[in-house]
Amino acid sequence: MMIDQFWTFFVAITLLTLFPGVDSLLVVRNTSRGGWQDGIATSTGICCGLFVHALVSALGISALLLQSALAFNALKLVGGGYLIWLGSCSLWQAFKHGSSPELTMMPVIKKTFQLQRSLREGFVCNVFNPKTLLFYMAFLPQFIDPLRSPILQALFMAAIHFVIAMLYQGLLTVLVGRVKGWFQSGYLRRVSEGLVGLILVSFGLRIFLEKRL
Repeated sequence: MMIDQFWTFFVAITLLTLFPGVDSLLVVRNTSRGGWQDGIATSTGICCGLFVHALVSALGISALLLQSALAFNALKLVGGGYLIWLGSCSLWQAFKHGSSPELTMMPVIKKTFQLQRSLREGFVCNVFNPKTLLFYMAFLPQFIDPLRSPILQALFMAAIHFVIAMLYQGLLTVLVGRVKGWFQSGYLRRVSEGLVGLILVSFGLRIFLEKRL
């Protein structure tokens, strides 16, 4: 095996992936916005960010960030600010659709799907999330064999996480895509966009308030 205690790692990372968080919420939001293509592209961007965290952790940069108040606070500002911006966009869409009911009956969505935007949103959301950084820093070293390359082992674990997360978020995308039509008109659409916006803003504020370890 590439890492120590592979099956322990596999079960643990699978269970942790199933807990809903910012990544899942962003996939739901973008699937509702642009269909399954938007959701899959967003998920791909999110999961690519895992390799950045794995590499950073293996190189020890995470420890440096955790010891530097300036670096950690900068990370919080970028990550939290980006989530607040995404949430504010959803809130704006909720209010805008409320003032233009005829627009809510339009089929959404393929017209609004932009591959680069979805990839960027997912990647930035994951890479600048301090919680993911802290998680990788604490979790990955437990499974690294000191006699082997820590970088290769960390990237291997990120690849396993990538596959699991893509499968889970892909299923989430399919489920959201099937019920998306319920939220494409009138009151329910405004409520769903407003609710997602509020949750994203709250996640962003929580990141701003996250204490440095």
